[in-house]
Amino acid sequence: MAASLVLKRWCSNAVQSKGSRLERLRNSRVAGWCRGLLGDYKEACREVVVGSWERPFKASVYLSLLGGAWACYLTNPDDTSFETSLLESANQLGLLSPWVRSGTSDGHVQGLVRLRNAGRLRHASLGVASLTYRADYDPTASLYEARCSFLSVPWAELHDRVLDVGFAGRWWVLDAKMKDYDVNEEEFKHLPPAMAATSPPSASGTERNEKLHAESWKPLVMREEDIGQAEGDTTTAESGGTDQEAQTEPQTQL
Repeated sequence: MAASLVLKRWCSNAVQSKGSRLERLRNSRVAGWCRGLLGDYKEACREVVVGSWERPFKASVYLSLLGGAWACYLTNPDDTSFETSLLESANQLGLLSPWVRSGTSDGHVQGLVRLRNAGRLRHASLGVASLTYRADYDPTASLYEARCSFLSVPWAELHDRVLDVGFAGRWWVLDAKMKDYDVNEEEFKHLPPAMAATSPPSASGTERNEKLHAESWKPLVMREEDIGQAEGDTTTAESGGTDQEAQTEPQTQL
């Protein structure tokens, strides 16, 4: 009997204490701050919806900018992609003879490769774009000049050290330097001015010339009408030559 009374009293005290804790939590400052924050977010969302409905053009512009920024963030290249592009460019140039490859492309790629081998290439991500710049020392170097923070390169000189800009999944400077990498500009410096000013043929013109060259090696195919016409022309020419000889013989005898 006494045990049952104790159990009932303990359960009633637990329920009262639980209810009082929930009430204190609801009336606390943290709960009030959370309710105010949720109310602010709710009001902001409502204003966004109402403003978009009233000004659809402005809302579409903002949505386009946000979507473009998100796409740039997803396609922002990293340091691994730059190293991959650099090695691919070096391999493409290595397959060409030094007399054929472009001096501009070869010099730019070789300079980047030397910096990479020395550990002096750095990568900085700006969220929607990336920068590749050169440093003075390898990060693993133990020199005093490399470790002292007072001797580090200031941010004001970063624009002079930038080597490439990555944006929308591409490294623009490297792609621009690799344009016409299989054309040696030094070969055309000694041409006459008239030939130097001549623009190279277009892709369609080059393709047309290649087709004509390939067709020139094909055997000649003649139709039966062409063969008959050629035989008739030959017969006419032979008969005309015989008549002319017959007319010239009497004159020779006279």
